[in-house]
Amino acid sequence: MIRKVALPIVVSCTLLLAVYFYTHHNWHQLSDGITIDRIVVEKSEGKLSIFRDGKQIKTYRIALGRKPVGAKQEEGDMKTPEGIYKIDGRNAQSSFHLALHISYPSDEDNKRAATIGISAGCDVMIHGIRNGFGWIGAFHRWKNWTAGCIALTDEEIEELWRVTPDGTTIEIRP
Repeated sequence: MIRKVALPIVVSCTLLLAVYFYTHHNWHQLSDGITIDRIVVEKSEGKLSIFRDGKQIKTYRIALGRKPVGAKQEEGDMKTPEGIYKIDGRNAQSSFHLALHISYPSDEDNKRAATIGISAGCDVMIHGIRNGFGWIGAFHRWKNWTAGCIALTDEEIEELWRVTPDGTTIEIRP
């Protein structure tokens, strides 16, 4: 009788631990002392790749704005911008687990929006999961959920935060 009850409990606990480990493990963690000089986001592929001296050193799977197709046109459109920008700041006190600020909107983005009388938007970031929900881990990538930002797991944003100096170029492709 005890075996009939204990075996399913042991199997269930083992599966839960395996799922937790899978969703929270940062595979192929970068060594200390590495810095990158370029980030490339491929929206259609759901990937963010990091480079050093022209060599790709790691790729992460990401979640984007709720409407991932097309470039950001205006504030509140739930789209992730497309173009070449810079990482121009960081926020350790974000509502999400760490945030690297992207220099969107550019002067060109602002001019385009102004010609049609709208705001281009602002505060586009690469960030982790909303504070208090980090337990979701890699499952956050099942659907695009941000307001136009680029989201990683908490473990991944910690690594990207560590290796990305301010001023790093980020190219966001369709």
